[in-house]
Amino acid sequence: MLTDRPILSRRTVLSGLLATVAAPAIARAPTRSPYPPARPGSIEIPQPPQAVTTRRPLTGLADILARSGLSGETAVIALDAETGGVIEEHRANLLLPPASTAKAVTAMYALQSLGPEHRFVTRVLARDGAIEGGTLRGDLVLQGGGDPVLQTADLARLADTLIERGLRRIEGRFLIDANALPTIEEIDRGQPVQAGYNPAVSGINLNFNRVHFAWEVQGGRASVSMDARSDREIPRVSAIEMRAVSRDLPVYTHELRSQTERWTVASSALRSSGSRWLPVHRPAEYAGDVLRALLLARGCRVPEPTVTRSVQGGTVLAEHYSEPLTSILRGMLQYSTNLTAETVGLTATTHNGHRVRALSPSASRMNEWAAAAHDAHGMRFVDHSGLGEGSRVSPRVMAAYLRSAFQQGTLPNLLRDHPLRDPQGQQMRNHPISVQAKTGTLNFVSALSGYAHPRNGRPIVFSIMSADLPRRRAIRDDAGERPPGTRTWTGRARVLQQDLIERWGQAHG
Repeated sequence: MLTDRPILSRRTVLSGLLATVAAPAIARAPTRSPYPPARPGSIEIPQPPQAVTTRRPLTGLADILARSGLSGETAVIALDAETGGVIEEHRANLLLPPASTAKAVTAMYALQSLGPEHRFVTRVLARDGAIEGGTLRGDLVLQGGGDPVLQTADLARLADTLIERGLRRIEGRFLIDANALPTIEEIDRGQPVQAGYNPAVSGINLNFNRVHFAWEVQGGRASVSMDARSDREIPRVSAIEMRAVSRDLPVYTHELRSQTERWTVASSALRSSGSRWLPVHRPAEYAGDVLRALLLARGCRVPEPTVTRSVQGGTVLAEHYSEPLTSILRGMLQYSTNLTAETVGLTATTHNGHRVRALSPSASRMNEWAAAAHDAHGMRFVDHSGLGEGSRVSPRVMAAYLRSAFQQGTLPNLLRDHPLRDPQGQQMRNHPISVQAKTGTLNFVSALSGYAHPRNGRPIVFSIMSADLPRRRAIRDDAGERPPGTRTWTGRARVLQQDLIERWGQAHG
């Protein structure tokens, strides 16, 4: 993983949120921040088209499966996208974890419930008073609208607007209203405590509900800090504490206290300076803490934030609108952001008139919607991101959904292009098959579902799922975010996926 740079764009923020990130299994430096460094713009020089051949010749399905060397179970299906005819299948009714391919269902659930132009709104309100002579005589309220992509820079703009309106002091309280969505402390309880892809979900979500942990080592001693950095500012966070403790393992511990989140890190792991992003489990307190720090830095006196029940009424002092939902969903599918999936899924369920307090009941509503809207009966999702191992779906049902979505025409334009690679792992240009798909990866689970377009043939709908659940269940609690053997297993699964796509493209092209 790559070390932070001081200047970060929203694209680099998103690109750091891959569903699987490395973490230490033994006492060594914790994983550094998943924000990659910004890259300078470049001009691509066109190359003459080259003839591209598939990596391996057309061969039998049984041979491809055996050659993969993949342990566990694999189930696949490929359909003609136009006629629905089965091109090939293998154990297509087998129920397996879909991992992040579930997000392809969540995207359409949110889109058809909320509409492509839906925007999430975050507001700052004045309640029971007005600004007089620089002082707000009532309460200041930060009111979330469930925005899954709200960043510190967005809160900074809200702070600037408040200062422009003359705010210098608050006489009343500073209230945080995060009741647009239920507050859920983590997406999946089975994940490593330090997994940044497994934060809380709330009506206020800041920086994908992650806090930046940095450590500086000088003279053999480490100093630690927690902040909510943006491209321009680095507000320190006081609602989340970090302490280095003399031990080897575990590398991290976390607990919730009455007013703060408390982390500890093994001091033996801090051998050289670095940083990483950690999950936040009290997002309303975190967002309030950061906005307060931003206002204090601008000369405005603000009391400590208090999380409150839903606030009714008030005068809008400042507000921030997210990008349209279509843009948010495209980013979610490209970067596989779990928080975005859970937030938009919960928002869709709430919009449809169902008030829920947990992810599973909301996912059940999505399962019902998929059956009614896309004739995809038998989805058993327990969340909207696919992070929970308890979700199950068969390739046949997933393919039925994908074909229905293909006929509607929206989903293929949201999915990212899936590159096909040569044996050295390099992307093959001018390949005779183009693919738009969603990947899904958990430890010892790999899935790929989407659309393949042979250059001279009709489009293909496919779903490929592999899982070695006994090996997954045998993972030790202290194994970290990438247990031994997972990298090799996942690599074999991806080779198998490409071999199958190339087989179907040749047969159906």
